[in-house]
Amino acid sequence: MSSPLAAVVLFYQKANKMKAAVIYQKGELPQYVDFPEPIAKNDDELLVTVKAVAIKHLDKGTASGKHYSSDTPKEGGRVIGGDGACVLEDGTRVYGIAINGMLAEKAIIHKSRIVKIPDGLDDAIASALPNAVIGAAMGLKFKADIKQGDIVLVNGATGFTGRIAVQIARHYGAAKIIITGRNEESLNDLLSLGADEKISVLQDDDSFKAQLAAIHSTTPIDIIIDYLWGHTAEMILACLKGNSSFTNKIRYVSVGSMMGDLIQLSAANLRSVDLQLTGSGLGAWSKQQVAQLFSEILPEMFELAVAGKLKVDITEVKLEDITALWDLDVPGGKRLVVTI
Repeated sequence: MSSPLAAVVLFYQKANKMKAAVIYQKGELPQYVDFPEPIAKNDDELLVTVKAVAIKHLDKGTASGKHYSSDTPKEGGRVIGGDGACVLEDGTRVYGIAINGMLAEKAIIHKSRIVKIPDGLDDAIASALPNAVIGAAMGLKFKADIKQGDIVLVNGATGFTGRIAVQIARHYGAAKIIITGRNEESLNDLLSLGADEKISVLQDDDSFKAQLAAIHSTTPIDIIIDYLWGHTAEMILACLKGNSSFTNKIRYVSVGSMMGDLIQLSAANLRSVDLQLTGSGLGAWSKQQVAQLFSEILPEMFELAVAGKLKVDITEVKLEDITALWDLDVPGGKRLVVTI
C-alpha cells in the first residue's frame, strides 16, 4: 500500500505539467513533451523557473550513454540537461545545477550549489559560461597549479571550452599561450583573445612535432590543457621527452578526448622528464575545490564577462525546437543555448 506522501506526490505530478526535453531510451533524440513538474524533497532543494540551458558534449554524451557518468533513463523518461540560468521564487537570477534534469520550464536545483547572476549578464551567456569555466579553470588552478609566468599549451583550443581556457590562462598570468586546433579561422581569432602561437593539427605529424619541439626548446612548456587526447596527445608527449638533462616540471592535464580515449605512452616519457600526468573532470576534484568553484571562481568569471574581459559566443534556439536542433553543428567555437 502506498504512503499518503506518495499519493500526494502522484496527484501533484498528474495535475502539474510542464514542457520539457525528455529522452526515453539512450541514443534517441530528445522529445519536446508535457512532463510532470519536479518537487523539492528536502531543505537543500529549490524549485526554480528555468530561463536558459547550454547544450554541451557532456549532455549529449550522457543522453547517448557514451559518457562515463551516464545512466539508464528512468521508466517514463528523463529530462536532459545538467545546469543553467534560472529564477528563484523571489525573482533572484542564479546559475544552478539540476538534480533531475534542467532542460524544462521548471527544475530542482541544489541550494548549496548556486551562483547569483550579476546585472549586465544575460541568461544565455550565464548558462553557457560555467561548464567551460569548470573545464578550464579547475584544471588550470587545481590540477596544473598555474603560476604567474607559466608557458601554457591548450590542445584543442578552437572549441568553446578551449577558447575560454585561453582567456582564463591569460587572466591567471600565463606568460605565453600556444594553441592547437583544426579551424584556421578560429585559431587566428584566438590570437586576438590572448594566444601567442598557433599549431594546426591538420598538418602532417612530422611538421606538427617539429613546430612544437621548436617552441618547447626556446620557451619550455609548463602546462598542457588537453581537450583532444588521442593521437595529438601522443605527438605532444613525444615532443616533451627529455634527453638525460634537467627539465622543467610539466603539468599535463587531460580534460577531454575528442580525438580518442586511448593513447600509447612510452615509459621513457615518464622517466626522462619531470612530468605530472593527471585529469580534470567529474570525480577528480575535492569537495573543497568544488566549493571554491561556486564561492569564488564562477562569481569572478561572471564579473569578467560583464566587464567584457571574457568573450563568449553562443547560438540561441528555442526549447520547442530541441528535437530538430539537437544535432545542430555549431561552428567556430560557439555554444548552443536553449532558451525557455
